[in-house]
Amino acid sequence: MKSKEVKFMFLSQEDVIKAGALDMKRCLEVVEEGFVLLSKGDCLAGGPGEHEHGCRVWFPKEARGKNMPTLGPDRRFMAMVGYLGGRFNACGTKWYGSNIENREKGLPRSILLVTLNDPNTGKPLVIMDGNIISAMRTGAVPGIAAKYLAGKDSKALGIVGAGVISKTCLMSLSIALSDLEEIYLYDINQNNADNFCEFIKKITNVKKIYKVKNIRELSENSDVISVATSGSILPDIKNDWLKDGACLILVGGISHQEEIYLSANLVVDDWKMHCKFQEENEDRKIVEPLDNSMEDLPVAYINKLIKKGKISEDNIIELGDIITGKNKIDNSKKSMFISGGLPMEDISWAYEVYQNALEKGIGQELSLWKEPHFF
Repeated sequence: MKSKEVKFMFLSQEDVIKAGALDMKRCLEVVEEGFVLLSKGDCLAGGPGEHEHGCRVWFPKEARGKNMPTLGPDRRFMAMVGYLGGRFNACGTKWYGSNIENREKGLPRSILLVTLNDPNTGKPLVIMDGNIISAMRTGAVPGIAAKYLAGKDSKALGIVGAGVISKTCLMSLSIALSDLEEIYLYDINQNNADNFCEFIKKITNVKKIYKVKNIRELSENSDVISVATSGSILPDIKNDWLKDGACLILVGGISHQEEIYLSANLVVDDWKMHCKFQEENEDRKIVEPLDNSMEDLPVAYINKLIKKGKISEDNIIELGDIITGKNKIDNSKKSMFISGGLPMEDISWAYEVYQNALEKGIGQELSLWKEPHFF
């Protein structure tokens, strides 16, 4: 008789680190596998259209109950769900709460959990810390984009924003850009920039590091530019500042310059996901105005250009299709890559770390039940 007990692994943040979650070289390989599966259709996100970014709890402007949180900067609860096939063959959820005020309490802005489940039985396989998983997979995507979009002679990297995500972006880009010789850094906070320069020295062998006072200097000197910022002040990057063949990678938003969108290869992680996300934001406007960050999403601007007839939706290329050879770009042109974050990225890297933990005997095995009470 088969056992009716259901067990799963629990991995703390210390456990996921021991299991290799900070190995960016491997993370690049694994998340790229996920993009291949996405291109082949062996990947699902939530919703009937299969491309939901996630399901979010929108707090109201005014509390409707004694303890109900209210709308605030980056205050949200969200579940990002999906299925990833291939060797992964797992369903997964990244569940997180976020509040910018957490920093005043000594906590990260977002606190995340990742769960993986058997796609047939629904049994939980693992519950793990998601902060490391999410930061690493977010940072890995710009490295994958640079691998396929940047010119082969790219030697200068520009980093706009000296926050946590720029750290993991740098980790991946310093691997993807094997001939990297110069790094230009811009942040509106001088202390952040100083600390980030120390991080650059710690993880790269690049000797030429420049803290610049304006984005123009960074843009004119960089072959690849990574933008990972948050807040109401959006970086202003003009088309005539960019080198021919420059690769602009957006994890955060920028102030929109029509000339860039019209002249560059437009590459995204999942176009349908971006469009669905924008639809949700349009629906949200009916309830109350959105903050500027939603209005300024690159996909919102692209759709405005499509409606004006200035570009066609056929101009939008997905990264996975470039990796698999379904589509090609002209690398002599400027390229803009827009990353929105996909559930499959969390699932792929979480699965890899989970498998490492099993092999190394890391983590705690917990019992959900010895046998189900109702059966």
